[in-house]
Amino acid sequence: MKTSLAKLRSQAAHESEECCLETCSDSDPEEHPPGKCSVSADPEEEPPGKIATTRYRFFGDIPDNLWNDWKWQFRNRINRVEQLAKLLSLSTEEQAQLKLVTMRYPLSVTPYYLSLIDPDAPDDPIGKQAVPSPMEMTMGSMGLEDPLDEKGDTVVPGLVHRYSDRALLVLTDICPMFCRHCTRKREWQNGSWVQSPAEVEAMLAYIRRHKAIRDVIISGGDPLTLSTRRLESIISRIRDIRHVEIIRIGTRFPVVLPQRIDNELCSMLAKYGPIWINTHFNHVHEITPEAARACDNLLRSGLPVNNQTVLLRGINDSVEDQIKLCNGLLRIKVRPYYLFQTDEVQGTEHLRTPVETGIRIIEGMRGHTSGLAIPTFVIDLPQSGGKVPVQPDYVLGQTDGELVLRNYRGDIYHYRNPVTLECAEPSAEELCPAGKATANPPREALPVRVRRRSKCG
Repeated sequence: MKTSLAKLRSQAAHESEECCLETCSDSDPEEHPPGKCSVSADPEEEPPGKIATTRYRFFGDIPDNLWNDWKWQFRNRINRVEQLAKLLSLSTEEQAQLKLVTMRYPLSVTPYYLSLIDPDAPDDPIGKQAVPSPMEMTMGSMGLEDPLDEKGDTVVPGLVHRYSDRALLVLTDICPMFCRHCTRKREWQNGSWVQSPAEVEAMLAYIRRHKAIRDVIISGGDPLTLSTRRLESIISRIRDIRHVEIIRIGTRFPVVLPQRIDNELCSMLAKYGPIWINTHFNHVHEITPEAARACDNLLRSGLPVNNQTVLLRGINDSVEDQIKLCNGLLRIKVRPYYLFQTDEVQGTEHLRTPVETGIRIIEGMRGHTSGLAIPTFVIDLPQSGGKVPVQPDYVLGQTDGELVLRNYRGDIYHYRNPVTLECAEPSAEELCPAGKATANPPREALPVRVRRRSKCG
């Protein structure tokens, strides 16, 4: 009897979790110590950020050598409501509600990320991202399982090809943490799975055949749940495809389990550049010394780090929240890249904000922090529509020769718009007729001037 696909995937997932932890073996003297990194741990050299002070309240009996071992963190994820209740003092009624939620949308959070939660703050922004909410069920009928229609753009299992020059490899649905706003929340109900070697080869064969693909994004789940050895076997084969120019890796490990970003991983990735890392900080409280060290390790290995924030109700939906987050990211040398409107995913409606909130945030940031700190606010349209940037409107009016513009203070300016030069280039005689003075240049050659008219009431 043939083994079912579900059984194969379950077996592969089990093997993957074992594979991603196999390098813990003390018998291999060439392995780097888990969690060790090249950045000094001298407290005076630590970048600014929140320290996980509740670590000792929640996990005071865990020695540093285990706490700093990403494999220990991964093995000891909190994935049952009973475990959570011992740490966050949930009532019997709350536990019953959360058990119902986790029957559909499971719980998984690393000890490290849980230690960032303030248990005395009911609206803690870290807790809202990690701890299930009854509203995931009560508002669960709103939205779609697959709003971006990734299924419709899947050309072979695990490979999404929406844009002509880019392809997305979904290698696994395993994550160190189940973020409550996850776009692929639908996959949580399918159990843990990892693409088999044959499935990975089918994806790579497709990329080899389609020479327009120059950018490959490796995603999941979180692809860094795979062992470094297994990840290298995939990345090295992508790099062997001559028309692939860049590789991107989407991962939240720097945020939820930064101990994973160790020397072994960074040294491997450095061999196959250019590789860009897209990570996912949502709140300034996530910018800890541990997270900063992880990003620094990546950067020192030649791996630029961009950040993709999701706009979340009650977590980061104010100008102040976003300025603190984005300025904090720049301090740790991470570029704010996108601010995403939360996708229309079932089980996330309670975290979605009106689109106008995102526009007001971008408008409120402009002029009050450096342009480098301002991400692009985008909506990822449903049904394969792709990303659309949504920005405040600074153009109030336009004629053939002039634009009326508003600046960040609300002042109104008239800006002369240069005419389109469609005619042939004039001759020297036309520019300077014989016997005519040339002291005054033609009007069009005068410098562009901006004329301020009045200030908005």
